[in-house]
Amino acid sequence: MQNWDKLGLLLDISSFHPNLTHSSVPCGFWIEKDILRIIFSSRNKHNQSIPFFIDYNPGTRKLVSEPLRIKLALGNLGTFDDSGIMPSCLIKNGNELWMYYIGWNLGVTVPFRNSIGLAISHDNGQSFEKKFKGPVLDRDKEEPHFVASNCVIYDDNQYKMWYLNCIGWEKSNSNLRHKYHIKYITSKDGFNWARPGKVAINFLYENEYAISVPRILIEDDIYKMWYSYRGGLISNSYRIGYAESLDGVTWIRKDHLIKLDTSNSGWDFEMLCYPFIFDYNDDRFMLYNGNGYGKTGFGIAKLLK
Repeated sequence: MQNWDKLGLLLDISSFHPNLTHSSVPCGFWIEKDILRIIFSSRNKHNQSIPFFIDYNPGTRKLVSEPLRIKLALGNLGTFDDSGIMPSCLIKNGNELWMYYIGWNLGVTVPFRNSIGLAISHDNGQSFEKKFKGPVLDRDKEEPHFVASNCVIYDDNQYKMWYLNCIGWEKSNSNLRHKYHIKYITSKDGFNWARPGKVAINFLYENEYAISVPRILIEDDIYKMWYSYRGGLISNSYRIGYAESLDGVTWIRKDHLIKLDTSNSGWDFEMLCYPFIFDYNDDRFMLYNGNGYGKTGFGIAKLLK
């Protein structure tokens, strides 16, 4: 059983920048022994996703910097990321920091289309350069809608990615609703991926329609994944789920093991989503978003032993 103790809200970017909203999909890496650099996306007045970073000391439980915008421009008009850049996954590769991110395009028949881009930093995430002008993963002949949030690790001499794959849009009471789950693919170089992907985390509950933001750790030869899911038996708003696998391909969902729920009031009373897991001094922590998919910021919880 995973009993998570909420430690409170860490960041609401609007308290620093009144013209910005959202602090969504936090993910981090260590720049010093006690300093975790957290990368996330905010939204400007044009509703475009813009990447930021902030530094956090888990020992003192204090932010040690203000949120700073990452130097990475939106794509040129008509490219896959001209309407937003949302960091999704960070991976160290030698002296480089690779960031897989969600590129946003606005749609007409549907509200948006997502793809996955890759950008590289040589200054600990303060700035990035795009590896390519186009995405490293997009819709294709077998997956025709869109791909989005992902987790990449290097394991068994190959890159492994778990990613959100949209399987379709549907109309519900005159509204459009997407449906997506998590799939799995591999690559030798980190940007040419073997398609089509294999379904890793599929729908389990009746009327479940969204599974997103996978986060994977390997412990004692067991693949462990945390993710967000919504619809189904519990709620139409997101909750945090959990699954395990022996090979990273075939997974068993164990959502019931997560003891972390919405608060009675406040910044996370409506939903919990977009987890990021990290360890510090033999303790395990989770960054996560609350109401409005990160509109109220992100907080932190600690796994009780």
